[in-house]
Amino acid sequence: MPVSVTMPRLGESVTEGTVTRWLKQEGDTVEVDEPLLEVSTDKVDTEIPSPAAGVLSRIVVGEDETAEVGSELAVIAGEGEEAGAAAPQQQEAPAEQAEQAEQAAAQPQAEAEQPAVEEPAPAAAAPSGEGTPVTMPALGESVTEGTVTRWLKQVGDTVEVDEPLLEVSTDKVDTEIPSPVAGTLLEIKVPEDETAEVGGVLAIVGAAGAAPAAAKPEPKPEPKAEAKPEPKPEPKPVPQPEPKVEEPTPGLSYNEPAAETEQAAQPAKVEQGAQPAAPTPTPQRPTVPAQGGGEEGAGYVTPLVRKLAAEHGVNLSSVNGTGVGGRIRKQDVLEAAEKAKAAQAAPAAQPAAAAPAPAPAKPAAKPQPSSKRGTVEKLPRIRKAIANRMHESLHEMAQLTTVIEVDVTRIAKLRAQAKDSFQQRHGVKLSFLPFFALAAVEALQSYPIVNARLDLAGGTITYPDAEHLGIAVDTERGLLVPVIHNAGDLNLGGIAKRVADLAERTRTNKISPDELAGATFTLTNTGSRGALFDTPIVPSPQSAMLGTGAVVKRPVVVNDPELGEVVAVRSMVYLAMSYDHRLIDGADAARFLVAVKERLEAGNFEAELGL
Repeated sequence: MPVSVTMPRLGESVTEGTVTRWLKQEGDTVEVDEPLLEVSTDKVDTEIPSPAAGVLSRIVVGEDETAEVGSELAVIAGEGEEAGAAAPQQQEAPAEQAEQAEQAAAQPQAEAEQPAVEEPAPAAAAPSGEGTPVTMPALGESVTEGTVTRWLKQVGDTVEVDEPLLEVSTDKVDTEIPSPVAGTLLEIKVPEDETAEVGGVLAIVGAAGAAPAAAKPEPKPEPKAEAKPEPKPEPKPVPQPEPKVEEPTPGLSYNEPAAETEQAAQPAKVEQGAQPAAPTPTPQRPTVPAQGGGEEGAGYVTPLVRKLAAEHGVNLSSVNGTGVGGRIRKQDVLEAAEKAKAAQAAPAAQPAAAAPAPAPAKPAAKPQPSSKRGTVEKLPRIRKAIANRMHESLHEMAQLTTVIEVDVTRIAKLRAQAKDSFQQRHGVKLSFLPFFALAAVEALQSYPIVNARLDLAGGTITYPDAEHLGIAVDTERGLLVPVIHNAGDLNLGGIAKRVADLAERTRTNKISPDELAGATFTLTNTGSRGALFDTPIVPSPQSAMLGTGAVVKRPVVVNDPELGEVVAVRSMVYLAMSYDHRLIDGADAARFLVAVKERLEAGNFEAELGL
């Protein structure tokens, strides 16, 4: 029976999405959870997987068209049905399809009423008698199901309480599911690459030493019959292995070690001679399933990633996947392409002596013309959303900007002393941003008017009970603002780790929509690109936003206890805060900024840094 592919809810406040690209075309065969299309919202870009195996018989929403949450995007016909036969069924209204489904389900129930009543009884008794069921947890308010990407334990293995049993992937997060009890894994209900609804039973864990139930072979034929693994061997013999042979030739320039590119420069002309360079990635293939060839990683390498790799000439067999179960993601391919460019530049400089090494640095400083010059492109959905929000925010508020200058010389010295130990202890680099964030959060606690929200129509001022700090992150898709919720409960190390984690997942498109909402105050580091300061636009409904400029050394007048006023070289930075002048007076803004300035210039962070 045809299965409808609908637009999922990609966040609490997301009501629609735009189809940016179809990864499959009408008539193509698809597997369960195989990516069908790419969807873009004003918060996140993601891939929509297939809910069932079969044939994509009809595409309802074309590329660059918008669909509401819950609306139909496409129809998948069963593998036993023909695409032409499924078409008239797909044109029927959802209500008619539901009636047909009820009638079809009612017939077998009417023929065998007693067996239908008897079957659920042993099914219900099995979990209680055999052991404790492991269920699919709710991994978010809008998450209704999850896909099992890998089982970390097998039937018969002994497990401890809270020991990871399996890895699960949803449209928002990839995580591990722990065992609720200690004992033996008796039965796996949901195999790898299959989807289960929230609350569904994934496995059964019995008492320690218990033998696996005899019912183990029974669930095996069921997934085989549903998933029909017959089409799985078909893509393997398909002429996809041919790209493996073609890729090594251009792939020689994409090897990460420069020494390998030197030795393979001449043998690259012979295809067989280029293959010995592959033994380095091969030992990693058994541990990471996605590191196989194109068809071996079909379960983990999406068509989007394959196409991106083909465009950049990247050999997927040499890429180490960083996703769950070794899945190769877009960022992995882009990083491999960047390393390939560096590897190409290395042999060009080798024929010359060591002296010409600085020569390539001179042309590198010259900006290269962009390929977008003289072209016209469609306005991305996320850029349109940013434009509308900035325009609305600027015109609904009376925005004003106040700038102060801060001497951060003491912080610079503390960073030099503690950066190595800090990275070893927390796993992230120590930049100036966590200091600015901590000082801002402490000042918000003292001056809550800056953290407040104005409702002019309702005649109210709302003071939040916590400081939810937004961090502006520059991405290829545009400026996004993930949120550190309850930032006032974190110390310097906690803020540094949260900033690094959110920034990385935002740039690699792994951030969830819920993590992009709820900020009460935003911090933007415009100095990361060398700007001294700017005048940020406050995002509604917030009332203020702080911009941090570049930290630069310059001569300033300081008061020395012995010499009096002297000129010295100091590390200086500008802090610019824009605010809604309807709610925040200039004096309030100045008091807030002075509190931040005094906290930073005092440099009393030794306890936070373990010095």
